[in-house]
Amino acid sequence: QVQLVESGGGLVQAGGSLRLSCAASGNILSINAMGWYRQAPGKQRELVARITSGGSTNYADSVKGRFTISRDNAKNTVYVQMNSLKPEDTAVYYCTAQGVRSTTLLYPNNYWGQGTQVTVSS
Repeated sequence: QVQLVESGGGLVQAGGSLRLSCAASGNILSINAMGWYRQAPGKQRELVARITSGGSTNYADSVKGRFTISRDNAKNTVYVQMNSLKPEDTAVYYCTAQGVRSTTLLYPNNYWGQGTQVTVSS
């Protein structure tokens, strides 16, 4: 059973920083892409940042220059360093792993973490 476990959320003042981590486990052979989405109250879930196994990245325009996504393929772990946080960054942040191959899967599959709350106070 593939699982994603997130950590690092919390409460921070505007201008502060947080680092989120997400570790995937479960007899994983490879993961095509990993990333972070977020969902604020009353809004749709949106992409924050994404990174492929080869290191290609893409970011939401609203976080470019402030957030940095990175990945440790050997540990099946993805990180996002969030700097210069703003109150509008407040949301539940979800980790995702796409195109996961494992010894227990017949075909690649996609997975989501349970979400971690990030709250930025003004």
